[in-house]
Amino acid sequence: MVFMEQDVKTKEKVYFVSDAHLNLEKERSDREYKLLRFFDIVKSDGEFLYIVGDLFDFWFEYKYTIPAGYFRVLSALYNLTSSGIKVNYIPGNHDFWMKDYLTKQIGVELTGDRFEADHFGKKILITHGDGIRVDDRGYRFIKSIFRNRFCIWLYSQLPVNIAYRLAMSTSNVSRSHTSSREMKDSTDYIEFAKRENENGFDAVVMGHVHIPEIEEAGPGLYINCGDFIEHYSYVVLDEKGFQLKTLK
Repeated sequence: MVFMEQDVKTKEKVYFVSDAHLNLEKERSDREYKLLRFFDIVKSDGEFLYIVGDLFDFWFEYKYTIPAGYFRVLSALYNLTSSGIKVNYIPGNHDFWMKDYLTKQIGVELTGDRFEADHFGKKILITHGDGIRVDDRGYRFIKSIFRNRFCIWLYSQLPVNIAYRLAMSTSNVSRSHTSSREMKDSTDYIEFAKRENENGFDAVVMGHVHIPEIEEAGPGLYINCGDFIEHYSYVVLDEKGFQLKTLK
């Protein structure tokens, strides 16, 4: 009896990216260009892509309106999902007003604030990271208001152009706060990851603070994707473990 030798397909890579904060400009920006290059990398050898919040600087889903400036990125995401890559979107503090457009039209799965995944024998908690700092009490209160269904309905009554213009101005203020000096301290985030890892996770993957790093946190790792504004960083997981990379 003759046995035909078959190629054994190795597990493909898992990618994580966060905080591109794409704006509503119709012109193609350098930031968008590099993000599209990153998507090409994912398509070449990826099996999963996790968007860890704030891909867009602002997203509000009207029933019949999609921001024109996001067309190229949405098309690239559709290209990924159409090729069989599983894309999961964990909401951030700039893009949590999502409904079902990305799922129905683009094939991207929206998750809650916390998403658990298992890859290469590692149990991973993925969350954007907003509201984790000990002194974020004010933000946590504002977040509860922004996610209130009545408040969302009220905002949806604004004309589209006014709503987006107002949102972009407030997004700039929020991003400036995130980039402030006190937000650069990772202590609270590492402590959060340590607690989660002690409860059974091997790694906690986050975004939000725009600082790319991989640090030990108790029995596991604290991993921050960084951003696609200044660092153009992302995280890859394969059989060798987690790697922090920068788009050249």
